[in-house]
Amino acid sequence: MAAEEGASPLRPDWWEVLITGLGFLILLYIVVKFIAPTFEKIYQDRKEAIEGGLAKAEKAQAEAAAAREEYNQQLESARLEAQKIREDARAEGEQIVAEHKERAATEAARITENAQKTIQAERSAALVSLRTEVGTLATELASKIVGESLNDDERSNRVVDRFLADLESSQQRSAGATK
Repeated sequence: MAAEEGASPLRPDWWEVLITGLGFLILLYIVVKFIAPTFEKIYQDRKEAIEGGLAKAEKAQAEAAAAREEYNQQLESARLEAQKIREDARAEGEQIVAEHKERAATEAARITENAQKTIQAERSAALVSLRTEVGTLATELASKIVGESLNDDERSNRVVDRFLADLESSQQRSAGATK
């Protein structure tokens, strides 16, 4: 104990220093050999994960931009195609309308021509019928006025023709006077 009494608190015991230093070196060896590499590996894994995530995000952004550009191109193409289809449909519609108008005009002309022919045929038939009836009536009337029979066909035809010619000329004179 005497040695201990002479020991100064400011001077350390060399055995304690040696054992503490040796413990420190063992602890330093364990940290450098096992713990530091584990931390370094975790750090590298995180760094790679972050860089990989950034690269994936940049790649995804580039793919999204390319997809958006492709979508815009397809949309523009669809718009142009729709416009072309509308123009084609409009032109086809106009052509169909023109064809139907032409057919309608042709059909109207045909119907008008047929109506004119029918009217002309009916007029001719009416004239023939009227001439026959007027001739018969005129012959009977003339027979009664003259007092003799006009049953001779040739004579009655001449009388009827003369009567109708006089009638037509008087109608033309009256039509010319009203103009």
